[in-house]
Amino acid sequence: MNISIFGLGYVGAVTAGCLTENGHCVTGVDVLDKKVEAFKSGKSPIVEPELDNLLKAGKSAGLLNATMDSAMAVDATDLSIICVGTPSLDSGGLNLEYVRGVTSQIRNALLASTKNHIIIFRSTMLPGSTRALVTNYLSELIAEGRLSVYYCPEFLREGTAVSDFRDPSLSVIGTFDGEPDVSPAMSLVGENARPMKWEDAEMIKYACNYFHALKVGFANEIGRIAKLVDVDSRSVMEAVCADTRLNISDYYMRPGNPFGGSCLPKDVKALIAHSCQAGANLPILEHVMASNEAHLRLLLQLIERSGAKKVAILGLAFKSDTDDLRSSPMVTIAETLLGRGFELKIYDRQLNLSELVGSNERMISRTMPHLADLLRSSPVEAVEDVDLVLAAHKCMTAEEIREHIGDEQQVIDINGWTELERNTKNYQGLCW
Repeated sequence: MNISIFGLGYVGAVTAGCLTENGHCVTGVDVLDKKVEAFKSGKSPIVEPELDNLLKAGKSAGLLNATMDSAMAVDATDLSIICVGTPSLDSGGLNLEYVRGVTSQIRNALLASTKNHIIIFRSTMLPGSTRALVTNYLSELIAEGRLSVYYCPEFLREGTAVSDFRDPSLSVIGTFDGEPDVSPAMSLVGENARPMKWEDAEMIKYACNYFHALKVGFANEIGRIAKLVDVDSRSVMEAVCADTRLNISDYYMRPGNPFGGSCLPKDVKALIAHSCQAGANLPILEHVMASNEAHLRLLLQLIERSGAKKVAILGLAFKSDTDDLRSSPMVTIAETLLGRGFELKIYDRQLNLSELVGSNERMISRTMPHLADLLRSSPVEAVEDVDLVLAAHKCMTAEEIREHIGDEQQVIDINGWTELERNTKNYQGLCW
């Protein structure tokens, strides 16, 4: 393919070198004459292992060129990849000045011609940015069938960027509606690329980077408290990372219910109390409980905004397939709703009050002494004649959902129940 790359910085330079390695003809575009001249001679403007050799080979094979003339680059290519920088504003917000400028230049070049074209945005942008750029600059060309637009975030690590490009750990392609297509753009990002909407593809870049930042901060905070109490944090974190079933895995990585149970709240609070006594400053760990409580408040807000007065709760324990009610978010929700005058019905298939023992029994006797009056023997009985269904556990078949949850009843899905989403009209997810 004939490809123009706008922005010959870190991402643009690596992308150019790797695409020429795959046999594509690349024209680099930049506003800095030094970068353009370096590219013309097959030299890398940045320090990155293997990149110099790739660019030299691309130049020798006649696959690499560069220019400051954006119109000429668009005219000579079939696809443009936008890799210009998106620096921070003084306020901390994102500066899209360079992306807007390049988008406008490509638009003007296409309006002055009759050719069809493809644009791939690769610059890191906040959700909604691609759609806004399309609306403001490119909608006419798309309506004429002359332009296709994609958003493909990069996941390149400095120092290993070339190998990351060749064998990406994650590859996504954002389209208008999230549906895959047969565009040549797919061949550039790989057949295993996940198709998703523009906004989803934009958000995943931030989700990944935020997670990386969080992991660094978490490890460092564990290190700080460990050193204060004379513990080897390296040994601790090596053991943590060796657990690939729970710790380094997709477990606990699904949006849904706030955490609860007998372990997490207790242990989070205990370590924070201990770190305060030891004099450690652990902002991330100290705010984990606050984050969990904010998630619970969100659920309460959704319930109140629904206008419902009669509510069914499907699942009271802190998670499915247990009868542990200790620190269960749904117990807190039930208590709060009762205190605010809501009528409640509750179903939990694992819950038998006569078999609760120890602290579990003492807690529920103290917080919800009239729980027996609220429990129903089946989910069908619980959802009958209520305004709102709070679904914390998956406890109905698709057929039962269709038959017993009416179109007029509202549903809030707390943990991602596919059958519920597909078979109810007034559905909303807790945080999706």
